[in-house]
Amino acid sequence: MSRRPYKPAGRPPPHDFGSGHVLVGGMHAVRALIETGRARSVLVRAGVREARLTALLDRAHAHGIRIQELATDVFDQQAPLDLNHQGILAEARPQDVQPENALAPWLEPLKNPLLLVLDGVTDPHNFGACLRSAEAFGCAGVIVPKDGSAPLNQVARKTASGAAELIPIFRVTNLARCLRQLQQDGFWVVGAAGEASGSLAQAAHQGPMVVVMGGEGSGLRRLTRETCDSLVSIPMAGTN
Repeated sequence: MSRRPYKPAGRPPPHDFGSGHVLVGGMHAVRALIETGRARSVLVRAGVREARLTALLDRAHAHGIRIQELATDVFDQQAPLDLNHQGILAEARPQDVQPENALAPWLEPLKNPLLLVLDGVTDPHNFGACLRSAEAFGCAGVIVPKDGSAPLNQVARKTASGAAELIPIFRVTNLARCLRQLQQDGFWVVGAAGEASGSLAQAAHQGPMVVVMGGEGSGLRRLTRETCDSLVSIPMAGTN
């Protein structure tokens, strides 16, 4: 397949990312942004010619997305720290948090989705880490309450390492009411509680499922806890 020529490698002027755009790295993340039409341009590190990367650049070219090849040192200056970029970055429009009324239409075509609900996670670093984990574990989306939750700011986006631009996030007014509606729609709602005797594996459900995690320190709120179908503990690696 013919491909549009790259711009020359070397030390070009600083890349103009435009106001409000973010950089997302890694082949999986960049592919998702290309296919959803949210990638504005793609940066690739010179000398990286892995077959998967070549195929991904072909997809970007087919979508009419601008591709720029950068010398290694220039590329590394552009890449966010601690980002597993795999030699490729996409500049994308930041994803906005979706309103509550967008949740039901979005869920309708999905088959047995797994959702993560964050009940009062207030630290942006923790919020970003939860988004990163949710995307890695195949969650279809994340739900947060309107009040008492961390904003999706630059700290959260950076900690999420691109997941904030890939996984839909919905903000709801009344979390307990939202969970009850999901139960009526066939979801099995499982809350994470340190004192619970059952494990997440034991609570596995063949149909649509919601995992609810509480905020820092206080854990699940009382009403949220009472709404859950079951409570489980999630053991952490490295602990006895």
